[in-house]
Amino acid sequence: MNHVIWDKKLITPSKIVCIGRNYVEHIHELGNTIPDEMVVFNKPNSAIGQSLLSCHKETLHFETELCFLVQQGDFVAAAIGLDLTKRALQSTLKQKGLPWERAKAFNGAAVFTEFTSIAADAIPTLSFVLTLDGQIRQTANTELMMYKPDVIKQSLTDFMDLQDNDIVMTGTPKGVGKVNAGSEFTVQLFAHQQRLIKHTWHAI
Repeated sequence: MNHVIWDKKLITPSKIVCIGRNYVEHIHELGNTIPDEMVVFNKPNSAIGQSLLSCHKETLHFETELCFLVQQGDFVAAAIGLDLTKRALQSTLKQKGLPWERAKAFNGAAVFTEFTSIAADAIPTLSFVLTLDGQIRQTANTELMMYKPDVIKQSLTDFMDLQDNDIVMTGTPKGVGKVNAGSEFTVQLFAHQQRLIKHTWHAI
């Protein structure tokens, strides 16, 4: 089983629950339509990677996301994750009306910074930024989300159990693109405009 780190401890998520199409400008950049209700898909534990891959049988694209760790049904810790996508395959599957798992749930399809504990009243103040090779590429905050974290949590628990150590990825803003081997990806997470996390990956 694969692990993530929460406040210096190894944690084993049973699943990663992902929210799709949660930022209007990202929906437009991929030529998608705004959904009538929240888009949800899952990644298995085996999708958690320790290295940022540029290729998994085909070129991968990155999507930077605010992520939460679940304990006793609540979001208790936050991190930044990269949702890695086989974009060409995803487009083909979408055109055929088929599920996305082959493009989203492969081994190494998600990498995460360390999770840091966070108070409930700080969640609405969260923001994040991705710098790619020294240039700001993606930036967002919870106000830009179509479905805010509290709505996501409630909507998910209406039809599935969120187990302890599950991860919820809350969608990506505009600015997604190809992962190039050797590129430097630096993410930062802020609450109340104070930096909580800074982490760098070098794509392989």
